[in-house]
Amino acid sequence: MPIETTKWDVQDYLKTPEERVAYLEAAFEDGDPKLISIALGDVARSMGMTTVAKEAGITREALYKALSDKGDPKLSTLLGVLKALGLRVTVTSANEAA
Repeated sequence: MPIETTKWDVQDYLKTPEERVAYLEAAFEDGDPKLISIALGDVARSMGMTTVAKEAGITREALYKALSDKGDPKLSTLLGVLKALGLRVTVTSANEAA
């Protein structure tokens, strides 16, 4: 008898602000720019790309492109998306964070 599986979708786990923040924190801790971009895209999709794009001041298509696995968002796009998601970036010493 074959094993039945279901498709895993991160959207099922990004329903609350706390879940979204924890997901993005993990991506930022990893430090891989592509992973961060994809994680931002996942969170934006969980909140509605059209709404996030409008609040970030870019088109929906540009947001999809910037936050795709091949995208490389500009700092202004990154900051606009974070603001639209109700988030902000803070800086701490790497030594302090450890």
